[in-house]
Amino acid sequence: MAKVIHVHLLHNIDGSRRKDWYFSSISAVYTVLTAEQVGATKNYLLHAGLSGNGTVCTKKAIIKQSTLISGGRKAGD
Repeated sequence: MAKVIHVHLLHNIDGSRRKDWYFSSISAVYTVLTAEQVGATKNYLLHAGLSGNGTVCTKKAIIKQSTLISGGRKAGD
């Protein structure tokens, strides 16, 4: 299963009313958002324990890693 990084911004960023962002990796977060907007550097998040469905809270965002569930066969089929 694939992982997903959910970034919930506590405040709107300039030009966007969007508060929830979804990424395929921590590195992808920083292609769209800055460390200032997230409240943490890429290096910090890489070592903050997000693996295993962890959560990191900063003054500017809540960052969670989870497993993406996609369609397909049901367990036991």
